[in-house]
Amino acid sequence: MHKQPDLAPEENDEGPSKSQLKREAHALLELGRTLVELPEGRLATLPLDDKLRDAVQLARRIHARSGRKRQIQYIGKLLRNGDPQPVIDALAAIQQEDRRAARAFHQLEDWRERFIHEGDEAVGDWLAQYPDTDRQQLRQLIRQAQKDYKDNKPKGPRALFRFLREVSEQRAAVAADQAEG
Repeated sequence: MHKQPDLAPEENDEGPSKSQLKREAHALLELGRTLVELPEGRLATLPLDDKLRDAVQLARRIHARSGRKRQIQYIGKLLRNGDPQPVIDALAAIQQEDRRAARAFHQLEDWRERFIHEGDEAVGDWLAQYPDTDRQQLRQLIRQAQKDYKDNKPKGPRALFRFLREVSEQRAAVAADQAEG
């Protein structure tokens, strides 16, 4: 009969389960895959050490499926051996900014559609939110967009969208300046 030795309570702590370790490893593997697929400009902003950055660059150049898979697994290993939290936080901030930009883009598209279909009612709503807008230019662009929309031409609606984006960006810049000052 084999008897287990008496262990102190702190020595009996087994730590995370094998399943938990596998889940964490898989999450870091997915993080590595995300890093490889990230555009170069975004990758440059992440806090990666040189070894990890080189591994990601190499994975981008590998086109063979199995070789790329091995390289991504290596990236996951590098992430497990280091501290992945700064990379995770920076990537989350990038993804949040992307979602915010997409949301703003869709809102401007919705405004453009409202201007084309509703006309003056939408203008009043827009001016309530953006009172510094050049009303005359806005109305001219709306008339042209409505005409081009009926003729199935994209030029007028595009010009209206660009104008709306400029007004929105100017307002955001003013708000950012006021927040700093």
